[in-house]
Amino acid sequence: MPRQFLSTVALVALAAGLGACSSSRLDGPSRGSRAGLGAQAALEPVAPAMPAGPVTSAPLAPPPGASAAPIDAPPPVGADVALAPAPVVAEPVYVPPPAPPIVSSGRSSVVGSWNAKDATGATCKVSLSSAPALDLYKANASGCANKDLAKVTAWDYRDGEVYLYQPGGTVTARLRQGGGALDGALSKSGASLALAR
Repeated sequence: MPRQFLSTVALVALAAGLGACSSSRLDGPSRGSRAGLGAQAALEPVAPAMPAGPVTSAPLAPPPGASAAPIDAPPPVGADVALAPAPVVAEPVYVPPPAPPIVSSGRSSVVGSWNAKDATGATCKVSLSSAPALDLYKANASGCANKDLAKVTAWDYRDGEVYLYQPGGTVTARLRQGGGALDGALSKSGASLALAR
């Protein structure tokens, strides 16, 4: 006989054997037993009865040689338990880097008194005022050896440069702001001129 046929026969026989072993208690009463019991079988409860008294619980006794209360026992349910405060973790404090020094520029930053020094090394005082003089601002020079610089009466700030004027609108000098000082040249001679605080 082929092997496959024998395997199939063995499986069928196993299934039949398992079916024969099934319990009537698990499947419920059979037709024959139900008919034999009559009305009494119909009145019996299907599920087993539950105990009618109250259910109580109590902790188990400790095993021999063990203490009655364990050291790390959890507190009873519903007991007030004081919790330890959570540790405080300090957050890092952000300290912004120092701001770069403010280098002011513009018309208002050049208003005030300046020490002028020309190419020969001669020095004098030049004051630039915020008081208007027509479409310019008032200026004056004192103690200047250079004749053109001594005649300064007005000034203006345009395109990042300071212009010093003589009466009649002649430009005496042009200076550019840089590093807290004014550096430039006299217009007529082209000689250097520097103003510092």
